[in-house]
Amino acid sequence: MAAQPSFSRAAPDERRQSLIEACARVLAEKGAAGVSVRAICAEAGVSPGLLRHYFSGVSEAIAETYRWTGERIATALEESVAAAGDDPRARLLAYVTASFRPPIASPDLLASYVAFWSLTRSDPLVAEVRSEIYGDFHLGLKALLLEFRRDLADPRIAAIALTALIDGLWLELSLGDAPFTLEEAEALAEKWLSSVCG
Repeated sequence: MAAQPSFSRAAPDERRQSLIEACARVLAEKGAAGVSVRAICAEAGVSPGLLRHYFSGVSEAIAETYRWTGERIATALEESVAAAGDDPRARLLAYVTASFRPPIASPDLLASYVAFWSLTRSDPLVAEVRSEIYGDFHLGLKALLLEFRRDLADPRIAAIALTALIDGLWLELSLGDAPFTLEEAEALAEKWLSSVCG
């Protein structure tokens, strides 16, 4: 039997995407301290020098991985809102509670996010992507809040408070063995909406 080649050939876009996905797996498994050109390329099954063909270095690869992860989350949120129909309250709840279920509530995604967050203070590229992702999330949340309650006094503050609730519940659910159920998390979000937005 012939030996399998160590590395595989792929189209440029596929190769770049495979490096991004490999970077996400390395970040989830080893954290920010364990990510390197060699680790990403080994995970992707490509030669160590190939990363620099697609990215200026590890920092850009991590930033693009963060962006790709944010796009996956945004897609999951959009799909959840679309499935909720036309009722503004249902659409807002769908946006909020999508974070409590896979693919958003997941140990691997949480591990990657911890790595991303740890780099935001030291890596300007990663910090810039974090700002984009959170900015887009808040814009979506504020739009749905205003769709639900056009007379809401301060949608920005409401979105900030709701994001804090989402992040806390998402964190516990993603860690596993949360002291509450998915249904209880959804009920808490609905209760919050009722108390703040009516």
